[in-house]
Amino acid sequence: MHPIQLLICILISLMRFLILLAASLLFVSCGGKQKDNTPKADTIALAKCPDFVADSAMKYINEQCAFGPRVTGTEAHRLCGDYIVNKFKEFGCSVTEQTAELTAYNGTKLPGRNIIASINPESADRIIVCAHWDCRPWADHDPNEENHHTPILAANDAASGVAVMLEMARLMQKEPLKYGVDFICFDAEDWGMPDWDEENYSNAMDSWCLGSTYWAQNPHKENYSARYGILLDMVGGRGSQFAMEGVSRYFADTVVQMLWHLAGQIGFGSFFPLKDGGQVQDDHVPVNQIAGIPCIDIIPHFEQGPSSFGPTWHTVSDTPENIDPAVLKAVGQSVMQMLYNDNTK
Repeated sequence: MHPIQLLICILISLMRFLILLAASLLFVSCGGKQKDNTPKADTIALAKCPDFVADSAMKYINEQCAFGPRVTGTEAHRLCGDYIVNKFKEFGCSVTEQTAELTAYNGTKLPGRNIIASINPESADRIIVCAHWDCRPWADHDPNEENHHTPILAANDAASGVAVMLEMARLMQKEPLKYGVDFICFDAEDWGMPDWDEENYSNAMDSWCLGSTYWAQNPHKENYSARYGILLDMVGGRGSQFAMEGVSRYFADTVVQMLWHLAGQIGFGSFFPLKDGGQVQDDHVPVNQIAGIPCIDIIPHFEQGPSSFGPTWHTVSDTPENIDPAVLKAVGQSVMQMLYNDNTK
Protein backbone atom coordinates (compact mmCIF):
# COMPACT_ATOMS: atom_id res chain seq x y z
CA MET A 1 0.00 0.00 0.00
CA HIS A 2 1.31 3.50 -0.85
CA PRO A 3 2.28 5.57 2.25
CA ILE A 4 -0.27 8.23 1.36
CA GLN A 5 -3.00 5.56 1.06
CA LEU A 6 -1.90 4.16 4.43
CA LEU A 7 -2.11 7.62 6.00
CA ILE A 8 -5.59 8.12 4.56
CA CYS A 9 -6.73 4.77 5.98
CA ILE A 10 -5.37 5.66 9.41
CA LEU A 11 -7.15 9.04 9.36
CA ILE A 12 -10.45 7.40 8.31
CA SER A 13 -10.16 4.83 11.11
CA LEU A 14 -9.43 7.57 13.62
CA MET A 15 -12.48 9.56 12.50
CA ARG A 16 -14.71 6.48 12.81
CA PHE A 17 -13.40 5.91 16.34
CA LEU A 18 -14.10 9.49 17.36
CA ILE A 19 -17.63 9.34 15.92
CA LEU A 20 -18.40 6.12 17.81
CA LEU A 21 -16.96 7.56 21.00
CA ALA A 22 -19.10 10.70 20.70
CA ALA A 23 -22.21 8.62 20.01
CA SER A 24 -21.62 6.47 23.05
CA LEU A 25 -21.27 9.55 25.25
CA LEU A 26 -24.75 10.68 24.17
CA PHE A 27 -26.21 7.60 25.89
CA VAL A 28 -24.43 8.22 29.18
CA SER A 29 -26.51 9.76 31.97
CA CYS A 30 -25.34 12.37 34.44
CA GLY A 31 -24.67 9.59 36.93
CA GLY A 32 -22.19 8.00 34.57
CA LYS A 33 -24.40 4.99 33.64
CA GLN A 34 -25.30 4.16 30.08
CA LYS A 35 -29.01 4.61 29.35
CA ASP A 36 -31.08 1.53 28.56
CA ASN A 37 -32.66 2.09 25.15
CA THR A 38 -34.28 -1.35 24.99
CA PRO A 39 -37.93 -0.91 23.91
CA LYS A 40 -40.32 -1.48 26.82
CA ALA A 41 -44.00 -2.43 26.89
CA ASP A 42 -46.41 0.44 27.46
CA THR A 43 -47.27 0.92 31.10
CA ILE A 44 -50.36 2.51 32.59
CA ALA A 45 -50.17 4.98 35.46
CA LEU A 46 -51.77 3.22 38.42
CA ALA A 47 -54.15 5.07 40.71
CA LYS A 48 -54.27 4.35 44.43
CA CYS A 49 -56.67 1.45 44.85
CA PRO A 50 -58.08 -0.45 47.85
CA ASP A 51 -56.82 -3.97 48.49
CA PHE A 52 -59.46 -6.50 47.43
CA VAL A 53 -59.97 -9.05 50.22
CA ALA A 54 -60.62 -12.49 48.74
CA ASP A 55 -61.54 -14.04 52.10
CA SER A 56 -64.32 -11.49 52.44
CA ALA A 57 -65.66 -12.39 48.98
CA MET A 58 -65.42 -16.07 49.90
CA LYS A 59 -67.59 -15.38 52.93
CA TYR A 60 -70.28 -13.84 50.72
CA ILE A 61 -70.22 -16.93 48.48
CA ASN A 62 -70.77 -19.21 51.47
CA GLU A 63 -73.60 -17.02 52.76
CA GLN A 64 -75.39 -17.13 49.40
CA CYS A 65 -74.96 -20.89 49.09
CA ALA A 66 -76.30 -21.39 52.61
CA PHE A 67 -79.78 -20.59 51.24
CA GLY A 68 -79.52 -23.59 48.89
CA PRO A 69 -80.08 -23.44 45.11
CA ARG A 70 -81.42 -19.94 44.31
CA VAL A 71 -83.59 -20.93 41.37
CA THR A 72 -85.84 -18.08 40.24
CA GLY A 73 -89.21 -18.27 41.97
CA THR A 74 -88.14 -20.46 44.91
CA GLU A 75 -88.06 -19.54 48.59
CA ALA A 76 -84.27 -19.81 48.61
CA HIS A 77 -84.20 -17.32 45.73
CA ARG A 78 -86.41 -14.87 47.62
CA LEU A 79 -84.37 -15.09 50.82
CA CYS A 80 -81.07 -14.71 49.02
CA GLY A 81 -82.41 -11.71 47.12
CA ASP A 82 -83.28 -10.07 50.44
CA TYR A 83 -79.77 -10.87 51.69
CA ILE A 84 -78.16 -9.24 48.63
CA VAL A 85 -80.31 -6.13 48.98
CA ASN A 86 -79.48 -5.78 52.68
CA LYS A 87 -75.74 -6.27 52.15
CA PHE A 88 -75.56 -3.59 49.47
CA LYS A 89 -77.52 -1.22 51.72
CA GLU A 90 -75.13 -2.05 54.58
CA PHE A 91 -72.30 -0.91 52.32
CA GLY A 92 -73.91 2.44 51.61
CA CYS A 93 -75.55 1.73 48.25
CA SER A 94 -78.90 3.04 47.09
CA VAL A 95 -80.87 -0.04 46.00
CA THR A 96 -83.54 -0.28 43.32
CA GLU A 97 -85.47 -3.51 42.74
CA GLN A 98 -86.93 -4.22 39.34
CA THR A 99 -89.59 -6.93 39.23
CA ALA A 100 -91.24 -8.39 36.16
CA GLU A 101 -92.93 -11.56 34.98
CA LEU A 102 -90.48 -13.33 32.69
CA THR A 103 -91.39 -16.18 30.36
CA ALA A 104 -89.06 -19.16 30.21
CA TYR A 105 -88.37 -21.18 27.06
CA ASN A 106 -91.10 -23.71 27.97
CA GLY A 107 -93.75 -21.12 28.87
CA THR A 108 -93.09 -21.15 32.61
CA LYS A 109 -93.81 -17.76 34.17
CA LEU A 110 -90.98 -16.58 36.40
CA PRO A 111 -91.11 -13.80 39.04
CA GLY A 112 -87.99 -12.00 37.84
CA ARG A 113 -86.14 -9.72 40.25
CA ASN A 114 -83.23 -7.55 39.10
CA ILE A 115 -81.34 -5.82 41.91
CA ILE A 116 -79.52 -2.54 41.16
CA ALA A 117 -77.22 -1.16 43.88
CA SER A 118 -75.92 2.32 43.11
CA ILE A 119 -72.97 4.34 44.36
CA ASN A 120 -73.31 8.10 43.84
CA PRO A 121 -76.80 7.72 42.32
CA GLU A 122 -77.00 11.45 41.58
CA SER A 123 -74.03 11.36 39.18
CA ALA A 124 -74.76 11.25 35.43
CA ASP A 125 -71.30 9.77 34.80
CA ARG A 126 -71.73 6.03 35.43
CA ILE A 127 -70.07 2.62 35.01
CA ILE A 128 -71.83 -0.75 35.34
CA VAL A 129 -70.50 -3.84 37.10
CA CYS A 130 -72.91 -6.76 36.78
CA ALA A 131 -73.47 -10.48 37.34
CA HIS A 132 -76.42 -12.83 37.44
CA TRP A 133 -77.54 -14.11 40.84
CA ASP A 134 -79.90 -16.97 40.02
CA CYS A 135 -79.02 -20.68 39.92
CA ARG A 136 -79.34 -23.21 37.11
CA PRO A 137 -82.48 -25.30 37.74
CA TRP A 138 -80.86 -28.42 36.26
CA ALA A 139 -77.38 -29.95 36.45
CA ASP A 140 -77.72 -30.98 32.83
CA HIS A 141 -73.93 -31.20 32.26
CA ASP A 142 -73.24 -33.39 35.27
CA PRO A 143 -71.33 -36.58 34.38
CA ASN A 144 -73.97 -38.54 36.31
CA GLU A 145 -77.23 -38.55 34.33
CA GLU A 146 -79.16 -39.09 37.56
CA ASN A 147 -78.34 -35.49 38.47
CA HIS A 148 -79.53 -33.92 35.22
CA HIS A 149 -82.80 -32.68 36.77
CA THR A 150 -81.18 -31.51 40.03
CA PRO A 151 -80.72 -27.76 40.73
CA ILE A 152 -77.11 -26.67 41.22
CA LEU A 153 -75.75 -24.82 44.26
CA ALA A 154 -73.98 -22.38 41.93
CA ALA A 155 -71.04 -21.23 44.05
CA ASN A 156 -69.17 -20.18 40.92
CA ASP A 157 -72.11 -19.73 38.55
CA ALA A 158 -72.98 -17.18 39.86
CA ALA A 159 -72.50 -16.52 43.59
CA SER A 160 -68.87 -15.62 42.79
CA GLY A 161 -69.80 -12.60 40.66
CA VAL A 162 -72.20 -11.25 43.28
CA ALA A 163 -69.59 -11.81 46.01
CA VAL A 164 -66.96 -9.84 44.10
CA MET A 165 -69.42 -6.96 43.65
CA LEU A 166 -70.32 -6.98 47.36
CA GLU A 167 -66.67 -6.77 48.36
CA MET A 168 -66.11 -3.96 45.88
CA ALA A 169 -69.06 -2.05 47.36
CA ARG A 170 -67.71 -2.54 50.87
CA LEU A 171 -64.33 -1.11 49.89
CA MET A 172 -65.78 1.77 47.88
CA GLN A 173 -67.74 2.91 50.91
CA LYS A 174 -64.39 3.48 52.64
CA GLU A 175 -62.61 5.05 49.65
CA PRO A 176 -65.30 6.85 47.61
CA LEU A 177 -65.29 7.40 43.86
CA LYS A 178 -66.14 10.66 42.10
CA TYR A 179 -68.44 9.07 39.51
CA GLY A 180 -71.36 6.64 39.82
CA VAL A 181 -71.24 2.85 39.83
CA ASP A 182 -74.25 0.58 39.35
CA PHE A 183 -73.87 -2.98 40.60
CA ILE A 184 -76.58 -4.88 38.72
CA CYS A 185 -77.63 -8.38 39.76
CA PHE A 186 -79.52 -9.88 36.82
CA ASP A 187 -82.09 -12.59 37.43
CA ALA A 188 -83.04 -15.64 35.33
CA GLU A 189 -79.84 -15.80 33.28
CA ASP A 190 -79.57 -19.55 33.75
CA TRP A 191 -83.05 -20.64 32.70
CA GLY A 192 -81.73 -21.58 29.27
CA MET A 193 -83.13 -24.73 27.73
CA PRO A 194 -81.58 -27.88 29.26
CA ASP A 195 -79.86 -30.38 27.00
CA TRP A 196 -82.36 -33.11 27.81
CA ASP A 197 -85.44 -31.14 26.66
CA GLU A 198 -85.46 -32.09 22.98
CA GLU A 199 -89.07 -30.96 22.48
CA ASN A 200 -88.13 -27.28 22.80
CA TYR A 201 -84.97 -27.01 20.71
CA SER A 202 -86.55 -24.32 18.55
CA ASN A 203 -86.64 -21.98 21.57
CA ALA A 204 -83.05 -22.58 22.66
CA MET A 205 -81.41 -19.34 21.47
CA ASP A 206 -83.83 -17.00 23.24
CA SER A 207 -84.00 -18.97 26.48
CA TRP A 208 -81.03 -17.39 28.29
CA CYS A 209 -80.41 -13.99 29.91
CA LEU A 210 -84.04 -13.17 30.65
CA GLY A 211 -83.40 -10.64 33.41
CA SER A 212 -80.69 -8.72 31.56
CA THR A 213 -82.81 -8.62 28.41
CA TYR A 214 -85.69 -7.14 30.39
CA TRP A 215 -83.40 -4.56 31.98
CA ALA A 216 -81.87 -3.59 28.63
CA GLN A 217 -85.36 -3.01 27.26
CA ASN A 218 -86.57 -1.30 30.46
CA PRO A 219 -83.66 0.36 32.32
CA HIS A 220 -84.24 1.12 35.97
CA LYS A 221 -83.95 4.85 35.21
CA GLU A 222 -85.38 6.76 32.25
CA ASN A 223 -82.76 7.71 29.65
CA TYR A 224 -80.17 5.69 31.54
CA SER A 225 -76.64 5.62 30.14
CA ALA A 226 -73.21 4.44 31.27
CA ARG A 227 -69.72 4.77 29.87
CA TYR A 228 -69.21 1.00 29.86
CA GLY A 229 -70.03 -2.19 31.72
CA ILE A 230 -68.10 -5.17 33.13
CA LEU A 231 -69.91 -8.51 33.48
CA LEU A 232 -68.59 -11.02 36.03
CA ASP A 233 -69.60 -14.60 35.27
CA MET A 234 -68.00 -17.59 36.99
CA VAL A 235 -65.07 -15.63 38.42
CA GLY A 236 -63.92 -18.01 41.18
CA GLY A 237 -63.46 -21.50 39.76
CA ARG A 238 -60.21 -23.37 40.37
CA GLY A 239 -57.85 -23.26 37.42
CA SER A 240 -59.71 -20.41 35.72
CA GLN A 241 -58.12 -18.20 33.10
CA PHE A 242 -60.02 -15.41 31.41
CA ALA A 243 -59.40 -15.07 27.69
CA MET A 244 -60.64 -12.03 25.78
CA GLU A 245 -64.21 -12.98 24.86
CA GLY A 246 -65.31 -12.34 21.27
CA VAL A 247 -68.53 -10.33 21.73
CA SER A 248 -66.70 -8.14 24.23
CA ARG A 249 -63.96 -7.40 21.72
CA TYR A 250 -66.48 -6.61 18.99
CA PHE A 251 -68.46 -4.07 21.02
CA ALA A 252 -65.94 -2.83 23.62
CA ASP A 253 -62.41 -3.78 22.64
CA THR A 254 -60.93 -0.63 24.20
CA VAL A 255 -62.35 -1.68 27.58
CA VAL A 256 -61.07 -5.25 27.11
CA GLN A 257 -57.56 -4.07 26.27
CA MET A 258 -57.40 -1.69 29.22
CA LEU A 259 -58.55 -4.25 31.78
CA TRP A 260 -56.39 -7.11 30.49
CA HIS A 261 -53.29 -4.92 30.36
CA LEU A 262 -53.97 -3.51 33.81
CA ALA A 263 -54.38 -7.03 35.19
CA GLY A 264 -51.01 -7.99 33.75
CA GLN A 265 -49.33 -4.87 35.07
CA ILE A 266 -50.50 -5.46 38.67
CA GLY A 267 -49.41 -9.10 38.66
CA PHE A 268 -52.38 -11.08 37.40
CA GLY A 269 -51.32 -11.71 33.81
CA SER A 270 -51.45 -15.49 34.33
CA PHE A 271 -55.19 -15.17 35.01
CA PHE A 272 -55.77 -12.69 32.15
CA PRO A 273 -53.67 -13.96 29.23
CA LEU A 274 -53.62 -11.76 26.14
CA LYS A 275 -55.37 -14.30 23.93
CA ASP A 276 -58.78 -14.63 22.36
CA GLY A 277 -61.55 -16.88 23.61
CA GLY A 278 -64.80 -17.82 21.93
CA GLN A 279 -67.99 -15.80 21.63
CA VAL A 280 -70.44 -16.35 24.49
CA GLN A 281 -74.18 -15.78 24.82
CA ASP A 282 -74.30 -14.02 28.19
CA ASP A 283 -75.82 -11.03 29.96
CA HIS A 284 -73.46 -8.60 28.22
CA VAL A 285 -75.11 -9.33 24.85
CA PRO A 286 -78.43 -7.51 25.55
CA VAL A 287 -76.53 -4.75 27.37
CA ASN A 288 -74.53 -4.20 24.18
CA GLN A 289 -77.16 -4.89 21.54
CA ILE A 290 -80.30 -3.48 23.17
CA ALA A 291 -79.16 -0.93 25.75
CA GLY A 292 -76.30 0.24 23.53
CA ILE A 293 -73.79 0.28 26.40
CA PRO A 294 -70.36 -1.20 25.59
CA CYS A 295 -70.03 -4.12 28.00
CA ILE A 296 -67.35 -6.80 28.38
CA ASP A 297 -67.57 -10.28 29.86
CA ILE A 298 -65.01 -11.69 32.28
CA ILE A 299 -65.72 -15.40 31.89
CA PRO A 300 -63.39 -18.42 32.11
CA HIS A 301 -62.00 -20.15 29.07
CA PHE A 302 -60.71 -23.70 29.62
CA GLU A 303 -58.89 -25.20 26.65
CA GLN A 304 -59.22 -28.74 28.01
CA GLY A 305 -61.91 -30.64 29.87
CA PRO A 306 -65.62 -31.36 29.47
CA SER A 307 -66.53 -27.67 29.03
CA SER A 308 -64.74 -24.46 28.07
CA PHE A 309 -66.36 -22.96 31.19
CA GLY A 310 -64.64 -25.41 33.52
CA PRO A 311 -65.26 -28.84 35.04
CA THR A 312 -68.01 -27.77 37.48
CA TRP A 313 -70.15 -25.88 34.95
CA HIS A 314 -73.82 -26.86 35.33
CA THR A 315 -72.96 -29.79 37.59
CA VAL A 316 -73.70 -30.58 41.23
CA SER A 317 -69.98 -30.02 41.89
CA ASP A 318 -70.39 -26.24 41.61
CA THR A 319 -69.88 -25.82 45.36
CA PRO A 320 -67.77 -23.53 47.58
CA GLU A 321 -65.13 -26.25 47.93
CA ASN A 322 -64.28 -25.73 44.26
CA ILE A 323 -63.76 -21.96 44.55
CA ASP A 324 -60.20 -20.62 44.57
CA PRO A 325 -59.75 -17.36 46.55
CA ALA A 326 -56.73 -16.57 44.35
CA VAL A 327 -59.03 -16.35 41.31
CA LEU A 328 -61.45 -14.08 43.20
CA LYS A 329 -58.50 -11.88 44.15
CA ALA A 330 -57.22 -11.64 40.57
CA VAL A 331 -60.61 -10.62 39.19
CA GLY A 332 -61.64 -8.35 42.05
CA GLN A 333 -58.34 -6.48 42.23
CA SER A 334 -58.11 -6.03 38.46
CA VAL A 335 -61.62 -4.60 38.17
CA MET A 336 -61.03 -2.38 41.21
CA GLN A 337 -57.85 -1.02 39.64
CA MET A 338 -59.74 -0.22 36.45
CA LEU A 339 -62.45 1.66 38.34
CA TYR A 340 -60.02 3.64 40.48
CA ASN A 341 -57.94 4.49 37.44
CA ASP A 342 -61.14 5.93 35.92
CA ASN A 343 -61.57 7.97 39.11
CA THR A 344 -58.59 10.11 38.06
CA LYS A 345 -60.13 11.15 34.75
